[in-house]
Amino acid sequence: MRILEGPAIRIRLYLGENDRWHHQPLPVALVERLRREGFSGATVFHGVGGFGARSILHTTHLLRLSEDLPVVVEIIESEENLPRLEAILAEMAPGELVTVEPVRVLRHGRTEEG
Repeated sequence: MRILEGPAIRIRLYLGENDRWHHQPLPVALVERLRREGFSGATVFHGVGGFGARSILHTTHLLRLSEDLPVVVEIIESEENLPRLEAILAEMAPGELVTVEPVRVLRHGRTEEG
């Protein structure tokens, strides 16, 4: 397990829950690959609604059930690993919205007591 401290970056990848990578849900495939390749951590968040570049509304509203709700994959990583991550995202999610912003990691990982 890699432990981050101090300056880092937060990468957010905006997807739909129907996005696929080799017949597997893209968020699941991406998180598994990042873990295998030794990245620091990633979390998948499911949204209740949203729209993107095509302005198609996706929502959980009962009168308009969507089958492609928004999903955000959030990755916290050292800036030195950004080029490696960019290559993976270009391969697995080439047309998706990706944002990058600086963050400061206060704590990462568990203590020996926890």
